[in-house]
Amino acid sequence: MNAGKRAHLRALSVLGPLLLALFLLGGCDGGGSRFHGTDISGANYGRDFALLDPDGKTRQLADFRGKVVMLFFGFIQCPDVCPTTLGRAAETRRLLGADGERLQIIFVTLDPTRDSPEILRAYTAAFDADILGLHTTPEKTAETAKAFRIYYRKVPTGSSYTIDHSAISYLYDPEGRLRLAVGHQTPPEAVAADVAALLRASSTTDEEQPR
Repeated sequence: MNAGKRAHLRALSVLGPLLLALFLLGGCDGGGSRFHGTDISGANYGRDFALLDPDGKTRQLADFRGKVVMLFFGFIQCPDVCPTTLGRAAETRRLLGADGERLQIIFVTLDPTRDSPEILRAYTAAFDADILGLHTTPEKTAETAKAFRIYYRKVPTGSSYTIDHSAISYLYDPEGRLRLAVGHQTPPEAVAADVAALLRASSTTDEEQPR
């Protein structure tokens, strides 16, 4: 690793927590939304899924109750949006420190024909060992994408194809409710601040419950 890159990484390690603190403060100014992502609480879509993990086990949102879930749809041969989104997700988890254990990142492939379970497992692990890749049949993929209002379509590229698709990440609170839509350009510090706010709100609710 060259000196310039080492200096860049040192700067990120110092500035990351500071930027997260600034984003957290920015969300508490009392004006407008307290989130950096788009608040879609109460949405009547994206309420659950039944998809397979790389081991063939069916997974649903209820499996991750108690955690904030970050859900993103993409495909492994995606040249830019998917790797940058997963890289941001991994950085978000790092910025949260110990609370990163309470963030479950899920990547749903839109290309199950090419994205086998083994390839899916290796791809997500390259970003963070705890990112979970999910898949299903092409038909069920289309149904799930529609249920989550995710646009996608195959685009021929010579003898192969690429996929145009929505670049939105969804955030679910620890109770499994869809709360936020996060755009592709949102920085990891802002995403981490939103995740922290959802975790705090859940903890407050738990404390207020009668014993």
